[in-house]
Amino acid sequence: MERNPFVLAPYACKELFCDRKEEMSNILQYLRNGRNITLISPRRLGKTGLIYRVFDEIKTSGAEFDAIYVDISATQSIDDFIKVFAQAVVATLNHRSRIAAFFSALGGLRPLLSYNAISGSPELTLTYRGEEEKPTTLGNILSFLESGKKPVVVAIDEFQQIREYEGVNMEAVLRSHIQKLINVRFIFCGSKKHVMTDMFSSARSPFYDSTTTIPLHKLDVDTYAGFIEEKFLQYGKTIDSDTVRFIINWSKDHTFYTQTLCNETFMISKRQVSMEDVVTAINRILTANREHFLEIRRLLTAQQWALLRAIAREGAVAHPTASAFLRKYGLSSGASALKSLNALVEKELVLVSNTVDGPVYTVYNVFLSRFLEILL
Repeated sequence: MERNPFVLAPYACKELFCDRKEEMSNILQYLRNGRNITLISPRRLGKTGLIYRVFDEIKTSGAEFDAIYVDISATQSIDDFIKVFAQAVVATLNHRSRIAAFFSALGGLRPLLSYNAISGSPELTLTYRGEEEKPTTLGNILSFLESGKKPVVVAIDEFQQIREYEGVNMEAVLRSHIQKLINVRFIFCGSKKHVMTDMFSSARSPFYDSTTTIPLHKLDVDTYAGFIEEKFLQYGKTIDSDTVRFIINWSKDHTFYTQTLCNETFMISKRQVSMEDVVTAINRILTANREHFLEIRRLLTAQQWALLRAIAREGAVAHPTASAFLRKYGLSSGASALKSLNALVEKELVLVSNTVDGPVYTVYNVFLSRFLEILL
């Protein structure tokens, strides 16, 4: 079977991972010097892949740390957080004795361990006698990691989700435990920049000024273009540099969308990749997503949809409530447009990027943006 080098999973192996050498070097340097890290980037820009790449480097360079990845994007409460955290810890323990020691560290709880029949990943059931046991259980998990022979790196993905938990100040609970740890380092990853910035930069927040922040930006175009051309060639196909630049430009150098277009192009092309192959791949992608995009339209107000289309057609907008922009696209008043804009940002349909000249607004999903550009 022909292997496609443009993987859509967050990470496959370092050979199929493009660059991020500076970011990886900085993360490793900070971890080795006992610093916690905040990693912020828009969704699908490669944040999770970078974490896996760092963990791969740790593993292959002597395993100086034990590494644990925890995705809390689907959690809704402290119960969920403790469960997925504990499951992530168990997944790294490769001896029955270590799992037994971990369960013992949980105190009076009687965890029930099973394994998912499809993925093989551990699944825990935890039963508490009272609410007061939950922060204590979290502390016990962290104390277990602190007592290990090697330092531990814990990467918590979509960390801003803890602000959605009801009935508990999860930031304060976590901070009260984390600030006591010496042997455990943390990478707090998040995609909602305004929330993550407030969590770590606001003097009101328990995590204020407690980490080193690393913003993740788009890949250097020349570096990415070289990588794409090289991978096509290594896997038996040739593609000229102009076609590669077109792919990166059309997908706006946004990692997931660039990878997807490369994957589709590689899949449908023969040994010599042509511009026609890329156009065909684009049409296939937009056709496959059409119903999903039209469903988004159904869920928005007419004003929100009109504003989203206008931003897509501009590509990037610095002043979406300016009278000239509103007149150009037949939008209503600035106040109404601002209300719609805030709703689109909250729904993560519009991305706000800060520049030296102020914020710039773009449609978050690149494929949706391109679809809206040509929608009649």
